Amino acid sequence: MDDFTLNSPEYVWLGLAALLALAELFVPGVFLIWVAAAAAVTGILSLFIDMTFAGQLTVFGLSTILAVRGGRRWYLTHNVESENPLLNNRSAQLIGKTVTIVETVSATSGRAKVADGVWPARGPDMKKGMVAKVAAVEGGVLRLEALEDTVQLESKPIS
Repeated sequence: MDDFTLNSPEYVWLGLAALLALAELFVPGVFLIWVAAAAAVTGILSLFIDMTFAGQLTVFGLSTILAVRGGRRWYLTHNVESENPLLNNRSAQLIGKTVTIVETVSATSGRAKVADGVWPARGPDMKKGMVAKVAAVEGGVLRLEALEDTVQLESKPIS
């Protein structure tokens, strides 16, 4: 086995590229694919150019840097549109929703029921049981607005 790795390092690099590409399927994120591309470049260059081990490591290191930077640039310029851009932004999803006050709300304290959870809330003075609208979320604290007309008061809180 030692003769194979010493006499055919290009196949070791190409095997490493294949393993890294396979690992990308099982590890979340899109980072290993760029390292796999760098290993593939090193393997392909090793097929045509006789390099020392230090030269191979240098090519691999430089290829990794270029591949990761190129991949980052590509992802920054090719924005992926989402059907639900607020999917992972729970607080932004709450803006405009109605909530029920569970602890008297004032400018400095209070709590509001959101679905099956309770969030800290601030806003105009509101008593327990009132329904309010979320105007903003600042640092995990709901900034509420009192509902004024009866149509809004009858709106269903988020569940």
